[in-house]
Amino acid sequence: MPKNRQLLIALKNLVNPVMACLSLVGCVWLYLEEFEGGYVALLILSFLLVNQLVDGVDFESDSNRFWNKSVVALVLQWFWVIGLLLMIGFASKGTAYFSRPALFLWIVVTPFLLVAMHWLLRSVLLKWVFSDQDYAKAVIVVVSEISRKLADEINSNRLMGVSVIGFFDDRTQERSSETEKESPIERLGKIAAAADYIKANNVQHIYVALPMSAQPRILALLDDLRDTTASIYFVPDIFLFDLIQANISSIRGIPIVAVCQSPFVGVNATIKRASDVFLSLLILLLILPLMLMIAIGIKLSSPGPVLFKQRRYGLDGQEILVYKFRSMTVMEDSGQVTQATRNDPRITPFGRFLRKTSLDELPQFINVLQGHMSIVGPRPHAISHNELYRSLIKGYMVRHKVKPGITGWAQVKGFRGETDTVEKMQARIDCDLDYLRNWSLFLDLLIIFRTISVVIRDKNAY
Repeated sequence: MPKNRQLLIALKNLVNPVMACLSLVGCVWLYLEEFEGGYVALLILSFLLVNQLVDGVDFESDSNRFWNKSVVALVLQWFWVIGLLLMIGFASKGTAYFSRPALFLWIVVTPFLLVAMHWLLRSVLLKWVFSDQDYAKAVIVVVSEISRKLADEINSNRLMGVSVIGFFDDRTQERSSETEKESPIERLGKIAAAADYIKANNVQHIYVALPMSAQPRILALLDDLRDTTASIYFVPDIFLFDLIQANISSIRGIPIVAVCQSPFVGVNATIKRASDVFLSLLILLLILPLMLMIAIGIKLSSPGPVLFKQRRYGLDGQEILVYKFRSMTVMEDSGQVTQATRNDPRITPFGRFLRKTSLDELPQFINVLQGHMSIVGPRPHAISHNELYRSLIKGYMVRHKVKPGITGWAQVKGFRGETDTVEKMQARIDCDLDYLRNWSLFLDLLIIFRTISVVIRDKNAY
């Protein structure tokens, strides 16, 4: 997804609550009211309600649809929010606190401001997004009337940041052309070759247009695709089972089912990144003296650098460098990395203390600020371990649909430390996938607090 488009989506999600709050502050200031007490409560409540109940406009729509449907819906949703606020005000008997002229002006002016800002985003920023040509690759499985229409809609809608590069179909071009108008988009091969092509060409989106009657072929295809980080969608539906962040949406009226995608899209991505930046900055400021003491301790206790940098798989399976305080006499980052074991002779005495208390992980807050990691997420494994287990555990690579974390659901559930058997790694992966299915900001905070307790009493770290 182009970075400009990610920013535009974030602006689209935030423009309504932010503009509503700025409008309230401006109207109160205009009537020389002091912004305190009840106004602060109204500001917070308005932000929450508008964020949940007022949708952004449809950027992909043409001009007529924008004005006739999107803008009308936005204004109606705004007055729905006002109705709820009035009900809360009358129920709490708090309406007398506010200046009625200021509130009336706020109610009338705000929808015009919302429409104006959405028009600005649509007509000005949209052109800026279109200048970014870094589109994600997509393929469609099976050539049909609906799949050809889907390909045309995706390729004509540049805001999606996706480009359909071809189809996979078991039928020959001559056989399918007998009943269907052939698409100008290239045929890439048969369905059995799709997984290898997707991995070799960094395809990020897969749209499966097989009919429901082809369930065995669909299951076989999904099994082949488990060793990728691509997002998978069904068009229009299928027998659903054990899905990751499944949801139903549409592209220009064509229904699709997301089978496997990141939970961090749209406003969730903004919330996740904002919380990561805020918490990592706060934590780094608090632990800076401790990190300096640890660095001195490492230099005095054994020869070698303070930091250990190891290549790991990050978001979408891309390689990243993860920082840790050095706790061993070796710096393994080759094709074969041996996991630390109890009484491992490679661990230095000071390093043993760091590993036991998880203090060796503290430099990873720098990775969080860099945008390569999150505070909470699946723990990153050494690349050699990824290559081993991705072929042994179904769905292993799905954990890379999100950024790796300093701590995660698996770690607070007891799967921390050495994973010397496939069964132990399977249990860890199950926890990681469970986290993806059920993510919320509350879950992240719960994991952070539970991590503190686990580190104090856990016996699995060495």
